[in-house]
Amino acid sequence: MISPNPIIGTGLHAIGGISAASCYLPNTKTKKWSWGTFWLAQALFAWIIAPLMIGWLTVPDFWKILLNAPSKPFWMAFLLGAVYGFGGISFGKAIVHIGYSLTYTLAIGISAVVGTILPLIIFGGLGDFFTKPGGDVVLLGMIFSVLGVIICGWAGFKKEKDISKESLNKSGFNMMLGLLLTIVAGVLSGVFNLSLEYGQPIADMAAQNGAGHFEGNSKLIISTAGCFVVNFIWYFIAGVRQQTLQEFLPKKEMTKLTLFKNWMWSALAGTMWCFQFFFYGLGHVKMGSFQFASWVLHMSMLIFFSYIVGVIMKEWKNVTKSTYVILIIGLLILIISFCITSYGSYVGEEMLHTA
Repeated sequence: MISPNPIIGTGLHAIGGISAASCYLPNTKTKKWSWGTFWLAQALFAWIIAPLMIGWLTVPDFWKILLNAPSKPFWMAFLLGAVYGFGGISFGKAIVHIGYSLTYTLAIGISAVVGTILPLIIFGGLGDFFTKPGGDVVLLGMIFSVLGVIICGWAGFKKEKDISKESLNKSGFNMMLGLLLTIVAGVLSGVFNLSLEYGQPIADMAAQNGAGHFEGNSKLIISTAGCFVVNFIWYFIAGVRQQTLQEFLPKKEMTKLTLFKNWMWSALAGTMWCFQFFFYGLGHVKMGSFQFASWVLHMSMLIFFSYIVGVIMKEWKNVTKSTYVILIIGLLILIISFCITSYGSYVGEEMLHTA
C-alpha cells in the first residue's frame, strides 16, 4: 500500500514545476527553424514519444491496460486532452507576444483555479474537501497561492511598462492579443487536469496491476495524444500555408548537423514538458486524501520557477527597483503558500490516520 506524505508530494511537484518552467528554453538554441516547426517537433516528444516510453518503462502490462481500458474514461480523457491542445497552441503564441514570465503567470494562474475547482464541481465533494481535518489550512494555502499569482502578475504588468516602447516593438510585443491568448490558454490548461481526472479509472487498473507510485503514467498518454492530434493538424496546415515544413529537410542554409541539433533541442524540450507530469503523478499519489490540491500546488510551482527562469533569461533586466520589490513579494507569498498547503495536507493526513 502506498504511504501518503504530502511533504514529499510537495517536493515532487516542485521538481515537476522546474521541468515545466524551463521546457521552452531549448527553443532559443534551435537555428533556422520557425516557431511552428519547433512546436511540431517538441510536440512529438512531449505528447507521444515521452509519455509512451515512460508508461512502457514504469507500468506493468502497459499496452494491455491501454487496450482493455474502459471506453468512457478513455475517450473523455482523449477528447478533453484535445481541448487542451488548443490551449497549448494559444500558450505558445502568447509567449511570443507578451513574454515568458507574464504568459506563465496569467495562464497558469487561471489554470490553477479552473483545474482545481472544475473537477470538484463535476465529480462532487467541493465542500467536503475543505471541511475535513486540515482542509481549512489547505484552503488558506490555496488563497495565498492565488494572492501570490496576482502580485506576480502585477509585477509582470509593471515590467512591460518599464521596458521601452522601442524594444517592445522589436520583440513583437502585443499586449491585447497576448492577453486574449493567455486567457484562452489558462482556461483550457485547467481542462487538462479534468482530462487526467477522467482517466483515473485507467490509473486504478495500473495500480491494481502493481504500478504503485507510477499508476498515473498509464493514463497520461491518452490525454497527451488528444493534445498532439490537435496541434499536429493545426501546425501542419500552417506549415503548408507558410511553406515552413521544408525546414525539416536539410538544404544549403540548413546543414544535416544543424538539423540534428534542432531535433535534439526539440526532443529535450518535449521530454522536459512530459517530465513535469511524471513528477506530478508521483506527487499526486503522495498527497493522499488531499490530491485535489495537487493541481494548484503544481501550477503555483510552475509560476514560481517560471519567474526564476525569466530572471535568468534577463527578461527583468531593465525594470525598476519597485517592480523587482513587487516580484520578490509575490514570489515570497508563493513560497508561503507551498508551505501552508504542504503543512495542512500533512496534518490532515496524520489526523485521518490516527482517528
